[in-house]
Amino acid sequence: MAKKFISIIIVPNWKTSFRTINIPQKAVRVFLASGVTFLVLFVFFLLDYFSMTETKARYRELLKENAAQKETIATYESTIAQMKKTISNFEEYARKINILAGVQSPENLRGEPGLGGGEKVDLNFQIQKKGIEPEALQAIKQRADAVEKNLNYMLHFFENQATVLATTPTIWPTVGWVSSTFGPRIDPFTGRNAFHNGLDIATNIDNPVVATADGVVVQTGYDKYKGYFVVISHGNGFSTEYWHLNKYTVKPGQKVTRGQKIGHVGKTGKALGPHLHYEVHLNGKPINPINYIIEE
Repeated sequence: MAKKFISIIIVPNWKTSFRTINIPQKAVRVFLASGVTFLVLFVFFLLDYFSMTETKARYRELLKENAAQKETIATYESTIAQMKKTISNFEEYARKINILAGVQSPENLRGEPGLGGGEKVDLNFQIQKKGIEPEALQAIKQRADAVEKNLNYMLHFFENQATVLATTPTIWPTVGWVSSTFGPRIDPFTGRNAFHNGLDIATNIDNPVVATADGVVVQTGYDKYKGYFVVISHGNGFSTEYWHLNKYTVKPGQKVTRGQKIGHVGKTGKALGPHLHYEVHLNGKPINPINYIIEE
């Protein structure tokens, strides 16, 4: 069988002769098939290239969105942590107010002081990758509503108990820091276990000492242990004592008001350095002053 050819005639314009090139038909088919295949592969490559370019651009956008979401979540975490701390502070504040009021009624106080109505909700939630769970925000809202309800109740309570509040020792007697708390401790002089009946507030010598509630000065004087001291009776079973004063500025029988200066910090009596020993007594028994201090 004779081979089939495709002839290509080349005619130069500078001479009369021409040239004929014979190409086998099979070779032409192979060439055309190769060309079509190359063209298809080239088009596929272009499509794949543009697709990859678009994918990369989308990936960069997703990275930016992810970074923004992480920053937003971190902000939420910080905000919620601050809210949790604030609510806890309000709960502690409400707890002290409840103690001052002596409220133990189930209608006003459930679970623990500071929670008015409803059960205690755990705020130690976790923020998941998918975002902040609605239960977490609901927990904060429930806790805040409980504190608000209790504080509102106590506001109305104290509006009718102004005299009681005025005679309850609720402020710090001087500015300083607590160097020894109420309760068991090692006596700094004997090195033995002892019970500390008040707060030791370390501060600068001659800092003013103020009455922590309205009352009447019932005793002033000097004692080898207490140094210069002042005792105030506030009524309703409360009395306060202030020891180790450098000097006192009130006298027995004198009426004083909350915040009124009664003396100055010293280190008289049995004291290692300048500080105020402050005691609160209820019905003749020492109690922890911290439970009654609502001033921050």
